[in-house]
Amino acid sequence: MMIDEPETHAEIAAQVERYEDALDRNDIGALDAMFWHSQQVVRFGVGENLYGEAEIAAFRRQRQGGSPPRTVRRIAITTFGRDFAVANVEFQRLGGETIGRQSQSWVRLPEGWRIVAAHVSLMGQTS
Repeated sequence: MMIDEPETHAEIAAQVERYEDALDRNDIGALDAMFWHSQQVVRFGVGENLYGEAEIAAFRRQRQGGSPPRTVRRIAITTFGRDFAVANVEFQRLGGETIGRQSQSWVRLPEGWRIVAAHVSLMGQTS
């Protein structure tokens, strides 16, 4: 298996860029389209655990104003073969000091690249 094959890596980098742009614009339709349309897709957020496409879509529609604006600090992408990748984004919300993390598992399906699992968290205080 080839890891970080350049063409696949570039495809995922473009998907992550599209996702960040849609998040910034609160383009709910684009965000929904990037997730796998399945009851098996999951998205664990800062304050929610969402199972299935219906819960994820409902969360987006209930969220007033979309995701808080943020600055991307770092992106790490690793591809495995031509059909699976993980993308990790480190971010900071504008005006805030806390570091956030976003992980996405991407799979190439017949309809194109889709997120099959996602996790968003904020770093907490440690003692």
